[in-house]
Amino acid sequence: MAFESLTDKLQNVFKNLKGKGRLTEEDVKLAMKEVKMALLEADVSFKVVKQFVSSVQERAVGEDVLNGLNPGQMVIKIVNEEMTKLMGSETTELKLQPVNEITVIMMCGLQGSGKTTTAAKIAGKLKMKGRKPMLVACDVYRPAAIEQLKVNAQKQEVDFFEMGTGVSPVDITKAAMDKARLSGNNVVIIDTAGRLQIDEAMMEELVDIKNAVTVHQSLLVVDAMTGQEAVNVAEQFNEKVGIDGIVLSKMDGDSRGGAALSAKSVTGKPILYVGMGEKLSDLEQFYPDRMASRILGMGDVLSLIDKAVEANAQMDAEKEKEMAQKMKKGKLDFEMYLESMKQMRNLGGLGAIMGMLPGMGKINEDQLPDEKTLARMEAIVLSMTPEERRNPKLMSPQRKYRIAKGSGNDIADVNRFIKQFEQMNKMMKQMPGLMGGKKRGFGKFGGFGNPFGGGSKFF
Repeated sequence: MAFESLTDKLQNVFKNLKGKGRLTEEDVKLAMKEVKMALLEADVSFKVVKQFVSSVQERAVGEDVLNGLNPGQMVIKIVNEEMTKLMGSETTELKLQPVNEITVIMMCGLQGSGKTTTAAKIAGKLKMKGRKPMLVACDVYRPAAIEQLKVNAQKQEVDFFEMGTGVSPVDITKAAMDKARLSGNNVVIIDTAGRLQIDEAMMEELVDIKNAVTVHQSLLVVDAMTGQEAVNVAEQFNEKVGIDGIVLSKMDGDSRGGAALSAKSVTGKPILYVGMGEKLSDLEQFYPDRMASRILGMGDVLSLIDKAVEANAQMDAEKEKEMAQKMKKGKLDFEMYLESMKQMRNLGGLGAIMGMLPGMGKINEDQLPDEKTLARMEAIVLSMTPEERRNPKLMSPQRKYRIAKGSGNDIADVNRFIKQFEQMNKMMKQMPGLMGGKKRGFGKFGGFGNPFGGGSKFF
């Protein structure tokens, strides 16, 4: 995951600081030297690192910090504040025109940055906010990009416009605007062509589009995996075309984090979104303070809550009411297990959830179930009949044997799963006060907890 190496190194630095009752100026300088090395290894711009370390050190060597009751914690607090400031301090929203006007968003970026997918992700987000977006295919050099955008538009259930590869991007954009007016679209998202590297032809094309129509937001999509090079690309695009915001894609990969920490400082343009996966729903609003907390290993509970609220909003109201009633009575069934698994996936999976919880990011991945293991457990439930899922008491040796055979598991695995499910059910009956509906969807994956228990061979 992004920042994993940087987080580990910074936590080791802070661990040494917190272990000292008093700090000297030399202690702070030594710690900042280690922080400097960690940031440079994370591919953060040298100028940015130099300024950051200087700001932290200047604040940290003050008498109030060095002679305070908990100087180590104070230094960490300063680092957190300066890192948040480095990435923009305040969250920047995508600027949209009033709903009765058309907002034009132009997507820019190099080939392979995730520009086309990001365009569809943004369209989906805006649709959820009540807008009516249209995706426009202006990458006339790659027929596959046009088809990809069309497929993604269908998945997001938003309008799509294209004129093939024989028409200029400027003419396509003009025709798209006419179509948007007739269709009542109030957001037009233009997916432009990319190149393997920056060249004059690409820049001229983007400028021509901006001259032909009023572009309200020019968003640059950069691949976070490329580190400092992503910031260099952003700087050149901003200089030659002019951008209003940055979207960092592939932040769920093994990126070192340099782009996120350098982009705002180097370009002066805010990061609006970060792509956290391949699914069209995997696009998060960028919060500088929350990102700083993640980098420093403090978790990001607020983003996790936001995801949980969004996941709950997608659940059928009647189904939600039914689950809440069952939980209050301590009557869990396997249907609820399936729903809790669905919610966990909507939150990004168990690993993503743990990474957002304070102090849980360093849990050994070997201690967590992988997707293959969870799929096997889910297969057990899916091999049950609807009646068996709703009434766990129906389980007989014959039924368990059939379920094991149908799910591709051993009978011992099925017995263990059902036994631990029953134990969980008994435990929840003893805790009726904890089973309110508000608990569902967060904390314990739908109020369900770990249905397998700590002693399972799967966990």
